[in-house]
Amino acid sequence: MSRFIQLHILTSYPASNLNRDDLGRPKTVIMGDAQRLRVSSQSLKRAWRTSEAFQEALAGNLGIRTKEIGKYAYQALLNGSALEEVLKDFEAEGSLVKLKEKDAIAIGRAIGGVFGKLKPEPKKNDATEQAKMESLETEQLAHLSPEELGVVSALVEECRESAKEPSKEQLDLLCHDCSAADVALFGRMLASSNRHNIEAAAQVAHAMTVHKAAVEDDFFTAVDDLNRDDAGAGHLGVTEFGAGLFYLYLCVDRELLKENLGGDADLTNRAVAALVNAVCTVSPSGKQNSFGSRAWASYCLAEKGDIQPCNLSVAYLKPLGASDRYDEKKDSVTVEDAVKRLEQQRSRFNEIYNVETESSSFGPAGGTLADVLDFIRE
Repeated sequence: MSRFIQLHILTSYPASNLNRDDLGRPKTVIMGDAQRLRVSSQSLKRAWRTSEAFQEALAGNLGIRTKEIGKYAYQALLNGSALEEVLKDFEAEGSLVKLKEKDAIAIGRAIGGVFGKLKPEPKKNDATEQAKMESLETEQLAHLSPEELGVVSALVEECRESAKEPSKEQLDLLCHDCSAADVALFGRMLASSNRHNIEAAAQVAHAMTVHKAAVEDDFFTAVDDLNRDDAGAGHLGVTEFGAGLFYLYLCVDRELLKENLGGDADLTNRAVAALVNAVCTVSPSGKQNSFGSRAWASYCLAEKGDIQPCNLSVAYLKPLGASDRYDEKKDSVTVEDAVKRLEQQRSRFNEIYNVETESSSFGPAGGTLADVLDFIRE
């Protein structure tokens, strides 16, 4: 089995604002003394993990990322509903025994505290419903596997029957070694239970344009359909956007992924295939209603082997479209030119370090996604 799977992806996005900073502008990075547009790895991973294709391919083997598991346990006990029902509908009313609010809160906080540091309990003079709800949340998000959700659900029923807070022994059983594919790929950290931390098997770089890119302003107006007295706009605004050809690199440690998944080879293959499919076909959701900028990868180079992985972004240290300092000739900015730069850089590294990895690709020269998926399957 090849240990590492590496993907080098080129995707062209038209006018878009896929990933915003705190001011609402597209994120950027300076590389090679030139500004590039950037999409963070966090934004990309969430888009892939929550995509319909990824969810369908790994149905039953995905976790839930939340800081509100204690709140849902509380609501299940208060409303007389099973936890599974409340996870679908927070206000679900059931026919099971309903506990008193103070008992349900105590049990919910005990369960939530297993997965992270709880937010403080409300002061007596601030015992609003919102404050009570917030006190059941953890400070950080936790990724729970299907097995853990099942054990939490069983513990909720035990506490319903006893009307008592769970014991330390019962709480210790809540965290499990995880078989959720998304947790195995992207990892998790439980501050309250370090032994159940999971090292991510997938490392994802920030995507960036292979050429210099500017953030532009779009001044827009909206018309009030019922306003017949004023010819002016009903609303004025400005939104910022950019466009470009993005390079993305990611690496999957297949051995670690299989270990994270308890040695399940079939689930490991399905997880890798689902990830690669999502990487090539799923776009971040930022401002999609305004820009409709969904795009598929124009090029994908997949490598597998046991040698140390290598990001090939240095191929674009000199941005495409820039003049050479010794003459005025400029590179063009096309997918074909970006592919040429990338493959030349890979060949040069292989020559320098006397290494070679197996590879498969699709792009302007041919190949298909199915070819790449067959190549990575073991």
